[in-house]
Amino acid sequence: MMYVFNRNGVCLLYREWNRPLRTLNAQQDHKLMFGLLFSLKSLTAKMDPTNAEKGNLGVPQLPGQGCSFHSFRTNTYKLSFMESPSGIKIILVTHPGTGDLRESLKYIYNLYVEYVVKNPLYSPGTPIRSELFDKTLDQYVRGLG
Repeated sequence: MMYVFNRNGVCLLYREWNRPLRTLNAQQDHKLMFGLLFSLKSLTAKMDPTNAEKGNLGVPQLPGQGCSFHSFRTNTYKLSFMESPSGIKIILVTHPGTGDLRESLKYIYNLYVEYVVKNPLYSPGTPIRSELFDKTLDQYVRGLG
């Protein structure tokens, strides 16, 4: 599964390639995922032993700035996460045996920039509707497995 959220928690894109069990409706699922990310980011910022000043919760950090998390794993899935300097959050939920996906998340973000952000017809903050982005993303994600 893949989620793309903006800095305000609006789900701009949701895709699933292999989700055997669906337990929530889409809106509940998106709220739960964004809340989980917000909580994990807050926890890692508060536990950062190198920073006495804990900053504002929820404020995007530049790559490499402060303490952050990239992924976590359970016995049934792995969640990989990337946040851009503009606050775009990309989440991939994969098989627990999947390796490090940081480069893949950067690649997906670059696809987002090329096919969505640079599209003069796209209005920021609205759901992503781009056939070319969808097709390219689908080919890339299917190639990861």
